[in-house]
Amino acid sequence: MPIYTHGGDIYAQSGPVLDFSANQNPLGMPPAVAEAAQAAVVDAQRYPDSLCRELRRAISRRDGVPAEWICCGNGAADVIFRLCLALRPRRALVTAPTFSEYAQAVEAAGGEVVRYPLARENGFAVDEGFAAALSGGVELAFLCSPNNPTGRRVAQPVLEAILRRAEEEKVWLVVDECFLHLCDGGGEGLAARLSEFPRLVLLRAFTKCYAMPGLRLGYCLTAHPELPERLYRVGQPWSVSAPAQAAGIAACACPGWPETAMEQVIRPQRARLTAALRALGLTVWESETNYLLFSAPGRSDLKERLLERGVLIRSCANYPGLGACDYRIAVRLPEENDILLNALKEVLD
Repeated sequence: MPIYTHGGDIYAQSGPVLDFSANQNPLGMPPAVAEAAQAAVVDAQRYPDSLCRELRRAISRRDGVPAEWICCGNGAADVIFRLCLALRPRRALVTAPTFSEYAQAVEAAGGEVVRYPLARENGFAVDEGFAAALSGGVELAFLCSPNNPTGRRVAQPVLEAILRRAEEEKVWLVVDECFLHLCDGGGEGLAARLSEFPRLVLLRAFTKCYAMPGLRLGYCLTAHPELPERLYRVGQPWSVSAPAQAAGIAACACPGWPETAMEQVIRPQRARLTAALRALGLTVWESETNYLLFSAPGRSDLKERLLERGVLIRSCANYPGLGACDYRIAVRLPEENDILLNALKEVLD
């Protein structure tokens, strides 16, 4: 059996756990989204629309791009694998650390992964050296902003340099914006730049912002005239279920849900958790989104110790560029964060 290496693996636990390993909207799924998904089950005797036409129109209105630029999939991970199958890069550049599916998808498509290390002493910030690394046969690059698991956005001047260099080198640049609306100053991301950079692809998802990972719904945006059709050809036709499409349409009608979570919960609780973890002697990196990366020197068993107390956190030991004493936690509701902090105090005493 394969080894599960992601967050959210509550199914392997012997009892109920409070899950800090999956970083999604702490307010949960909007009621209207849950209702839309449930109502769509009634029509599940029919095939879903394989082209997601109504959903793409809803995304088009929300994201301000033509519906023809949108390709939907069974979560952002599905779109990542489709991109690699469609583009078949011989060499692809990723940061270290970052989301593991980029490298996995590249290797599954027969490509070589080149990792650009992010310096711990620099807070794992992406620097202009990434732009310089877009050479030597690199055909595809993945950039996560804000990055997972570091919580850091790519600074605008650095991002601009990367965009320009990718265009010069004719490198496909995939910018993962899945946490865009759960991020300080998220704004509209790079959607307005798509016409300027035809090899730019933006990854987005409903998973995090609308707390619907079990429904599996992600998409990408690209102004390239041929890429959306190529993406559809390399995936199975009914990858997005009818309930997922209905949920996505409903989520597009709740544009303020992520921002409400940022204002009411994430910003104040992130500051509180950062201070509390540091008070416990842990090293915490500044985050701009709804999760925190921290290090507990000499504590490679912290995940297991907390599980004994019913709290699940994400070990980052399997991230290239991180180690056995590095961990990630989601920012959750105040009373849930109380439970985490009390459990941490017990195991760190």
